[in-house]
Order: sequence, then structure tokens, then C-alpha cells
Amino acid sequence: MKTIWIGAAALIAAAGLASAETKAGLTESVTIGGKTISIKYSAPAVNKREGKLFGKDGQVGSDPTYPVWRAGANAATVLHTDADLDLGGMAVPKGDYSLYIDVANPASWELIVNKQTGQSGTEYDAKQDLGRVKMTVGKPPSMVEQLKYTLSTAGGNKGKLQLVWENVVASVDFTVK
Repeated sequence: MKTIWIGAAALIAAAGLASAETKAGLTESVTIGGKTISIKYSAPAVNKREGKLFGKDGQVGSDPTYPVWRAGANAATVLHTDADLDLGGMAVPKGDYSLYIDVANPASWELIVNKQTGQSGTEYDAKQDLGRVKMTVGKPPSMVEQLKYTLSTAGGNKGKLQLVWENVVASVDFTVK
């Protein structure tokens, strides 16, 4: 009986560790003008690496696609839109896209909308880019352990896509056409 309890305790501890690392299968969505925009992603955790994530020598810098980052973990992060969008000045037709971020310049990230979907996040093909847009980059009020996307309304047919992780908040405005 003691062996069963030890085994159960080990499984609970392992589950706790896994949940502190990466959460897979997350979805964020917003409906604007009757049209749904959503993002499917996996959310890595800082996990005691604060100050060691971004930059050439950081965790993201070890990705084979650096300075292009998969903007999440595991599979590529996917944007779905039921409507044509103006995303930071870039025309994005309704459909499905992968999102990446060029993090080469810490003060000025670029959101990359890529036409390829279904791939691993480390399988980036620049030839498939629909385009790139500048993101507004800032700092959250406090360190954010788990990566999080939000999609929010900004009145009328306008919205905002925001990513926050560690000590960075990056966002871009969009308009539903």
C-alpha cells in the first residue's frame, strides 16, 4: 500500500511540474462585428529563467529560426480569422495563418503572419510570409510567468492582439473589414 501512495505522490508532483512549464492547446478569441478572430497556442513558462529568455544568448536565441521566434511553444501559433483584417496596416484575408515574431530588436518587435500552417514552431519558412508589422513593445506591471495572448475589442470594428510574457508586452491593433 505504501508503494501505491509513493507512486501517486510522484505522479501528482510530476503533473505539478508539467503545469508550471508549458500549457498546450490554449485558445484566445474575440468576436467583433459578428466575426470571430482566434489564436491557438502553447504557453511556455519562465520557469526560473527570468532575464534569460530573449536575446541571442537567451532561451529563444537557441531556436534554430532565431531571431524569428515561434511566439509560443511546440507547434506554430495559429491565427484564425472569419473576416478580412487590417492588422497594423497589413491586409490579412480571412483564413488561417501561423504567427511568428522577429525579436532581433528588443525595442521594436515585428509580428510575422505566415501562410503555412500545421508545422512545428521551429519550422519557419520566410517564403510563406504574408507580411510583417511593427508591434508596440513595453513592460507589464510585474513579471508574467506564463505566456498569454489576449484579443480584445477597442470599439466599433477595432481590436487589439497582445502577447505578454516575462517582462515584455507586445501588441498590434487590427480592424475587422
